[in-house]
Amino acid sequence: MPKGQSLKVVFKENHQYQGLLIPLDLNDMVSADHPVRTVNAVLEKVDISPIVKLYRPGGTSSYHPRMLLKVIVFSYINNIYSSRKIEEALSQNIHFMWLAGLQKPDHNTVNRFRGERLQKTLKPIFNQVVVMLYEEGVLDIKDLYTDGTKIEANANRYSFVWGKSIKNNKARIHQQLDELWKYALSVAGSELDDTDPSGFKQIDKDKIKETIDRINEALKDKDVSKEVRQKLNYAKKHWPQRLEKYDQQERILGEGRNSYSKTDQDATFMRMKEDHVGTAQLKPGYNVQISTNQQYIASYSVHQNPADTNTLPSHVEEFIAEYNTTPTSITTDAGYGSEENYQLLEGKDIAAFVKHNQFDRNEQKTVTQSKKPYGPDQFIYDQHNDTCTCPAGNTMVNIGSHVNTTFNGFKQTLTGYRTTQCSTCALQSMCIPKQDHRTVNINHNLNRLRAQADRRLKSEQGIEKRKQRRHDVETVFANIKHNHHFRRFMLRGVEKVRVEAGLVALAHNLRKKAA
Repeated sequence: MPKGQSLKVVFKENHQYQGLLIPLDLNDMVSADHPVRTVNAVLEKVDISPIVKLYRPGGTSSYHPRMLLKVIVFSYINNIYSSRKIEEALSQNIHFMWLAGLQKPDHNTVNRFRGERLQKTLKPIFNQVVVMLYEEGVLDIKDLYTDGTKIEANANRYSFVWGKSIKNNKARIHQQLDELWKYALSVAGSELDDTDPSGFKQIDKDKIKETIDRINEALKDKDVSKEVRQKLNYAKKHWPQRLEKYDQQERILGEGRNSYSKTDQDATFMRMKEDHVGTAQLKPGYNVQISTNQQYIASYSVHQNPADTNTLPSHVEEFIAEYNTTPTSITTDAGYGSEENYQLLEGKDIAAFVKHNQFDRNEQKTVTQSKKPYGPDQFIYDQHNDTCTCPAGNTMVNIGSHVNTTFNGFKQTLTGYRTTQCSTCALQSMCIPKQDHRTVNINHNLNRLRAQADRRLKSEQGIEKRKQRRHDVETVFANIKHNHHFRRFMLRGVEKVRVEAGLVALAHNLRKKAA
């Protein structure tokens, strides 16, 4: 290069306004291995006739449901959960434009299709995809790893209604009405022919009105304090409406729930882990249960009950009904180790690799055990003689059995064992102070089922399954919530929430297949 000369900067030519003789082909702009092609190929094979049947003939043309399904699933794969964001992507993202064939349904169309058309039809589509993956050999629907997580509802976290508060408010009204009735009896007993306040213990809106009118009629000519008159006026004006509101709230709660949100009445307030140290906050949400294999989601279900223990029966029944097959094994953590669940799995001939709440404690020999040297687990049962031996060596005899019904309606049989030698025992003050005998109730069936679970979990197969569970099902939740930021539902109501849970599960499976 001659001395004194410098290099010249060269830019590529910009043909922004150059006309094209042949238009661009969108297909050429989508790489062959892009995940959008996996979504398109898989969802092209599924049967969507149940969705098609929801459309009425006549009128203007509709966007094809298969195209809308592909677009929404691909949106969830790309962490796009808002219908407005989906509408925006259809105009700006080349992959969405290719998938939709340059069609541009607006956010209302997307939201109606997602919230209404998919309510009863998405689950069969999800199951079809799982069967495809099973036939390809990428997962085994017979060997399941089950767990649950709480996901926040699209509801105001301060709009709570508590079942206990409803009961207390109704009891307060009843107590005050009872007090007014007794006062009226003391002042004007002759005008009240019904002197038994138990006649209105089961109060309702009409009963309150009738009772207050009777009290007012009896006291109209009596010398009654101003406070009593004011309380009667207040009761007549407000109590009937309040009682009607409480009855309506109890109907919304139904069976098995202790709370709900005013802005999403199907959502229940649950403790949710918010950070890495497990700090819990009470928020309206849903309990989402999944069963996985090889980190693919084989089944999902949405529950309004925060306790995992109570969700397993319906979750398993749904799986069996949907696939017309029964899994050979299910592996879970200790949150599912109840007698009802063990009995269910045994009855269906499913190998239960399910921990109970004492398994880890027994394995680790924690300090917690030593703090309860006279707890029920320290009493040794002799099956041959049907007796128990207490920590002091005294024999406890069988005093009969009784049936206990759990919150879920499951019936447990408990057998009692008692010793009458406590009064002369040197350990009485530590074991059972201020009582003459100690009684222990033993659930023999639960102990049998736990012993079976212990043998399975401690076997070579059980140890492998316990290891596999940690990085099979828990990894799926971590991927969905932390990597793909799905921590709050967009839709309201349990039926629409089930649609969103299904979209998340389907998107996870297709994302993994395309990886």
